[in-house]
Amino acid sequence: MKDFIIVGSGSSGGILARSLQEGGADVTLIEAGKFFRKDTFPRTEAAYSSQLFWGGGLEFDDKAKSAYLRAKCVGGTTNVNQCLMNRFDDMAMDDWRDRSGIDWLTVDALNPHYDKVEDLMELHTFEKKDFNRNAELFTGGCDKLGYGWKYLRRGQKDCKIEEGNDCIGCLGGCQRDSKQSTLVIGIQVAEKLGLEVLSNFEADTVVHHEDHVVLLGEHEGQKKELSARRMILAGGSFGTTKILLNSGLKKALPALGKGFCQHPQYMAFGVFDEPVDSHKGAFQTVASGDPNMRKAGFKLENVYAPPIAVGMLFNSYGREHQRLMKKYRYMACIEAAVRDQPEGGELDVDKKGNLIVRKTLTEQDLVRADKGIEAIHNVFAAVGAKEVVDSPFYFGLHLMGGCSFGTDPNKSVINPDFQVHGHKNIYVADSSVFPSAPGINPSLTIMALSQKMGEELLKN
Repeated sequence: MKDFIIVGSGSSGGILARSLQEGGADVTLIEAGKFFRKDTFPRTEAAYSSQLFWGGGLEFDDKAKSAYLRAKCVGGTTNVNQCLMNRFDDMAMDDWRDRSGIDWLTVDALNPHYDKVEDLMELHTFEKKDFNRNAELFTGGCDKLGYGWKYLRRGQKDCKIEEGNDCIGCLGGCQRDSKQSTLVIGIQVAEKLGLEVLSNFEADTVVHHEDHVVLLGEHEGQKKELSARRMILAGGSFGTTKILLNSGLKKALPALGKGFCQHPQYMAFGVFDEPVDSHKGAFQTVASGDPNMRKAGFKLENVYAPPIAVGMLFNSYGREHQRLMKKYRYMACIEAAVRDQPEGGELDVDKKGNLIVRKTLTEQDLVRADKGIEAIHNVFAAVGAKEVVDSPFYFGLHLMGGCSFGTDPNKSVINPDFQVHGHKNIYVADSSVFPSAPGINPSLTIMALSQKMGEELLKN
């Protein structure tokens, strides 16, 4: 019997696979998606959208008001995000500690685990020489308005931007193994140590026993049953919560599915007379670093998207849509990311076990969004944009909550030792344990929590 089965291979599962395998454990890692590597990732936007994401590119809430991006491949969302690595601040950790009752949730307590994860990867903090025109416009506008901004830090190695590579290609998986995804820094390292990886394996339910756990699901279309002494659910907010709901744990854990949160993203495009080419080079290098914006619950980022995605963000048709798309090279883009409230979200399953996402933005969330959009317009006005086009849609990134950890089994799902309350052999350390949205990119903290849990499991 295996020591551990890890369900999910993203920020949490990929780190745990390496940590546990290096520690001498016998581990199987399962993933619902396919196993792509640098030389097999799809090469076009249409191909990777359909092959690397759940829902063929997008999933929606029950009212089809919010769309969600969630990767479905070995390495998970770390393959398709920008690999931005930020530590949480006191504001985020203080809120978590208040909500959970867990006293070790402090920046100081997590710093040693942040250090260990960062030692696994190459990190690059951007400089002005890395800017494309989109970043120059963003920082120029912020400087004129007195908005604070900061350089972003990314997990990357030898990207060769100066030789013509464009970061926007990494949204479909890095074809150089330059992006420091968990595929690169975790899974491929652990494979050499004997890690077993089962892709195309969609987990359905878990059955807890006194000395082991049984996982039921489908592997390449065939029903499959796996057993291990301990099970680690690392499928993220949607995946982990769905498995526990389908396992019939809602009655024993009334908080299961509660507190789903995200970072709603609102994108706006400034149109200029000269080409901006926001899709070229290192396309996301800076973000707001303004304490007033942090307190107000939003941040600004200079971002962009490939043509199909940009086209979907405009609520226009015919000639007007064609007019806007002809401006693709002339557009700068800024995104307002909101720190939303977990009280507005809940995850559930229907009678067939399919995931249901209920997410209502609270009045406070909407106020934060309006302030963020207003700040974007101010920046574009300061640098002379001829037109500003707001996307009427928002989408959810950084899916969090649903299995919040805490000390009270009536108000949380996971205990301070990362175990499901009342189920000592089932563990969780992915984004589903977040008690609230931090307003900061979560990947590094998911990794740090997983590193902490892995160390504790190996001690036992």
